[in-house]
Amino acid sequence: MNENEDKFNFSYSAKQQEEIRKIRDKYVPHEEHKMEQLRKLDASASKPGTAVSIALGVIGALLLGVGMCCTMVWGADMFALGVVVGIIGIAVIACAYPVYLRITKKQRDKIAPEILRLTEELSHQ
Repeated sequence: MNENEDKFNFSYSAKQQEEIRKIRDKYVPHEEHKMEQLRKLDASASKPGTAVSIALGVIGALLLGVGMCCTMVWGADMFALGVVVGIIGIAVIACAYPVYLRITKKQRDKIAPEILRLTEELSHQ
């Protein structure tokens, strides 16, 4: 036998294999596993509360800024209005976190049965 016929040549390129896997994954139908569903459901519980609380925080900060402008920049005749607008802005900012908690709790209560079902299925596997 020839020496070249007995040898096994293998060339491995990690980059090439990763690229092949990425291309293959585009064409293979994706099946969502129960753990992925559980993670998505858990993350979806806090998204609406986060969005609303961020909006409230931004609105409150803008109101506070307008109030500060009224008191410091636009003259003495706007001082009282600036104080009132600033206090309203502070109140809106202070409400952002409790609103987040309330919305998130409602969302969690809403998806709790599905979460519990998935956790039961995962614990019996």
